[in-house]
Parts: sequence; C-alpha cells; structure tokens
Amino acid sequence: MSYRKNEWFLVIDTETAGGLDNPLVYDAGFKMMNRKGETAEEHSLVVYNIYAGQREIMKTAYYAEKLPLYEIKLKNGERKMISFFTLKKMIADLMNKYNTTLVYAYNMNFDRRALNNTQRFTTEERFRYFFPYGTEFRCIWNMACQLLLARPSYIKFAIKNNFISEKGNILTNAECCYRYLTKDTDFKEEHQGLDDVNIEAEILLACFKQHKKVNQNPYQACWRLVQNKRAEMGV
Repeated sequence: MSYRKNEWFLVIDTETAGGLDNPLVYDAGFKMMNRKGETAEEHSLVVYNIYAGQREIMKTAYYAEKLPLYEIKLKNGERKMISFFTLKKMIADLMNKYNTTLVYAYNMNFDRRALNNTQRFTTEERFRYFFPYGTEFRCIWNMACQLLLARPSYIKFAIKNNFISEKGNILTNAECCYRYLTKDTDFKEEHQGLDDVNIEAEILLACFKQHKKVNQNPYQACWRLVQNKRAEMGV
C-alpha cells in the first residue's frame, strides 16, 4: 500500500535517566497517526542499553519509583524491551513505510536531544543523530501555547486551580493542557512513553481543530506567550 507524503505522522515521547544535561532514553512510546485521529501503529518500548545496561544511571530517572511497574508490564507483555539500535531502525522503517518526514513531540527540543544523546552514548560517538536525514521536527507545546493556552479561558482556569509554577508562571505542560481540554483537574500524567503520547496526540488534534496556521517549530520560550497574555489581562 502506498501513502501520500506526510498524510501520516509520528508522535513520540521519551522517559529519561541521567539528568537534564545528559538525558538517556530508557522508555520510548510512539504512534503513527493522521489528522483524523486514526492510529496506524503504536508501540511501547523499553531500551535495554539504558534500562538494563545502566542500572546506576537508572537510579537518577525522574520517575524511578515507577520502575517496579515496568517490570510487571515487561513480564505480562504490555511492554517490549529492545536495543537502542533496534529502536532507531524501527522508527526509520516506520517513517519510510508511511512515507512521512513529520515527527511531533510535546517538548520536541528535549525529546530530540535525549534521543541524539542516547545515540551518541550507545555508539561511543560513532553516530550522532537518531532520526533519518530530512526529518521535520514539530513541537506540540509551541502549538498549544499559541492556540490553546494563551486563551483567557485557560489562564483563568489555571489561576483558579493554582496551576502556577514556583516562580509564579502559568504552567503550560501537557498535564495542565490536558486538564483544561477535559476539565479534569485531577488528571495525572503517567510519565510513561506511550501513555503520555496518547494525551499529547489529543492535544495535537485539538490544535489542528482550530484550523489556524501557527509556527509548529520547536521554540523553547513558547511558554512566555501565555505569560504575556496574562500580563495583558492584568490577572
């Protein structure tokens, strides 16, 4: 079967160990989907090189308390453990199969950097880049800040529910965005690859439904758009 160019696109999320300066991917979840919300394939994978091969580093994982749950899911087949090389090949093959160069993530700069860093770590710097040449990187976070989170209704929602950072900024993470879309103020992200991909895909679809052209490129300061709108509102 042949597919039109970029009719489908990849949405990916990673969980890492090693800290923000040296993130190493131990969990990768991703799905191939389209603008209708249809999913062609989805995968929930644990990276052997880091998860099993770097046990000391795994102690630094942001959500290390969830590691026993990984063991359960690996045993019952909900997750599959593969090498990082296999993960790289699998994603390249999937993008080729569905004739796409588009990859989305909620914080694309971080996920891209984590995957590249893990590529260099596992190959001792022989290979530096994870995604195929020509990949177009898109950031759901940037899109959401422009289309959903800079709305007065979100800002009022965030203030009412105290979705405020320690520095006093309106939170713009995927968890709070999904709470706003679903009006479920108690929702908690799983912080496991595919689980987070599923909510990020819902946020992406909500952005598409606005039918507005916006900058989809990674932009690390996109959260400032929401703070600026709050300042305009005087709240």
